[in-house]
Amino acid sequence: MKALLLVDIQNGFCPGGNLAVADGDAVVPVANRLIENGGYGLIVASQDWHPPGHGSFASSHPGKQPFEMGELSGKPQIMWPDHCVQNTPDADFHPELNVAAIDHVQRKGEDPDVDSYSAFRDNDRNAVTGLDAYLRHKSVGTLDILGLATDYCVRFSALDAVAMLPDVKVRLIEDGCRGIDAAGVSDAIREMRDAGVEIIDSDAAIAG
Repeated sequence: MKALLLVDIQNGFCPGGNLAVADGDAVVPVANRLIENGGYGLIVASQDWHPPGHGSFASSHPGKQPFEMGELSGKPQIMWPDHCVQNTPDADFHPELNVAAIDHVQRKGEDPDVDSYSAFRDNDRNAVTGLDAYLRHKSVGTLDILGLATDYCVRFSALDAVAMLPDVKVRLIEDGCRGIDAAGVSDAIREMRDAGVEIIDSDAAIAG
């Protein structure tokens, strides 16, 4: 089975959101086109779902400003603006995304003491979300990934997919992603490719 993983296509990461990625909403029509024409047997979406006062928020650390480096549970942590807080509009999927086609939503980032970029496990690499087991249960053979942001949640989701699903072909749909930092995006693409992720565009994904 061929599956599509939509990573964090939420209001919080799109223009107007609390942690907006430049041009982030441009991934929505790519995602919708693939949902409609990609021949996927399974559509999965990850959703950043932070409790109020999450430890990765700068607001939880007096004196810290967003995007400064800080510490969370004894480990280095980027201090983010409050974003994708549970049951707020910022955490909702983008209103133009075809959510009716999504078969499974995998929430992440719920533990206030550890951040979670990947859709598969937290940043400490200890707690798994269960997405790997779900995809194995569904007999997924090819997993295409797109979404936000290339240099963070997409990157770590793709790397974990390769590591945790060794029998699955993992492909990144590059034109369906947007990133925070140009240099970070280049590094992320290179790291994903070196790990065995195939880098393709949406036309190639539709073709096969």
